[in-house]
Amino acid sequence: MGRVESLLGDLGRPHEALPPVVHVAGTNGKGSVIAFLRAILEAAGLRVHTYTSPHLVRFNERIRVAGEIIGDADLTALLEECERINGDRPITFFEVTTAAAFLAFARTPADIALLETGLGGRLDATNTVKNPALTVITPISLDHQQYLGDTVELIAAEKAGILKPGVPCLTASQPRKAARVLSAKAAELGVPLRGEGTDWFVLPRGEGMLYSAGDRTRELPLPALPGKHQLFNAGLAVACAESLSGLDLPDAAYAEGMRTASWPARLQQLTQGPLAGMLPEGWELWLDGGHNPAAGKILAEHCRRWRDKPLYLVMGMITGKDPIGFLKPLEGSIRRLRGVTIPNEASSLPAEKVVLAAQYHAIDAVPAASVAEAVRDFVEKDHGPARILICGSLYLAGQVLRENA
Repeated sequence: MGRVESLLGDLGRPHEALPPVVHVAGTNGKGSVIAFLRAILEAAGLRVHTYTSPHLVRFNERIRVAGEIIGDADLTALLEECERINGDRPITFFEVTTAAAFLAFARTPADIALLETGLGGRLDATNTVKNPALTVITPISLDHQQYLGDTVELIAAEKAGILKPGVPCLTASQPRKAARVLSAKAAELGVPLRGEGTDWFVLPRGEGMLYSAGDRTRELPLPALPGKHQLFNAGLAVACAESLSGLDLPDAAYAEGMRTASWPARLQQLTQGPLAGMLPEGWELWLDGGHNPAAGKILAEHCRRWRDKPLYLVMGMITGKDPIGFLKPLEGSIRRLRGVTIPNEASSLPAEKVVLAAQYHAIDAVPAASVAEAVRDFVEKDHGPARILICGSLYLAGQVLRENA
């Protein structure tokens, strides 16, 4: 982190000239929480900067300046400025990108900035912001163990590194071991810690959802993003919006945020493009970028509601992930699986290793040369309506969206 702090100093310390910052860390759900929170704030007429990663189709997606995805010319100029100022000093790609985002945000007026950590939290380039208005921890689980540690406690300690003395922190419901780490860090720093299940509650209610916090309740539409887990991501976003001091958001903004939030490749149905065009009537094509065992559990819970049609998986994954752990919760839900190597991705797990992970769980699986070949194979071998889910990697999801969005 010292490298990016040095660069930011030479750039005039733009990270100290940002509007109020909401800083988000966690294993799963960070992007979804930011998407809901941005939708709520923008529905209230506020100008919102956002910095997220990774991108899916275009690198520019990572940086939204006052609500708009940054343009090519502006992005190029900012990156060149950062590289010129940094000179030949060592620095990572993510650190330069973060500095460029901070420059863009500091130079364009906005009401609030939403920052997602790239990896971990404690040593993340975004953690150079020392005085956020709010910190947020989404659900913590095992992922990136080679960088963050091989236990939930070690990973939670890295995520807890974004907590700041006296700055409120809102946290999703956590595994017991992670919750203990967060509570201890909050006590050490004097951080007001508010959590799902103690300070606010979310549950489905009829055709919508009910959010309650103390004596306040909100009856809201179901989140636009599918999946039961998105109820809790949406609830965390509502709690964040309510906790931002100085903002008096109209009730209608919360409802509008639920209806309009968008975050691609999170249980997204694909209805156009070459792949969707290959499907007979009654078939469905879905896409999800989840890539760790916790994401596998979330997918499995949703797939259990899909009993009306057989489910086929097209799966690709990058090295360092846990395909066996990802697939374990999906045992019994999958009729067949086709493993693919992610095109043009040097860190892709070979299709044969994806297949071995599936066969470990006694799932009928063979390699496919491409996603299109896998889809064609499923259609040719099953004449009844079915669902096909492409999953295992945001990198794979990005490739699919690039060709089929």
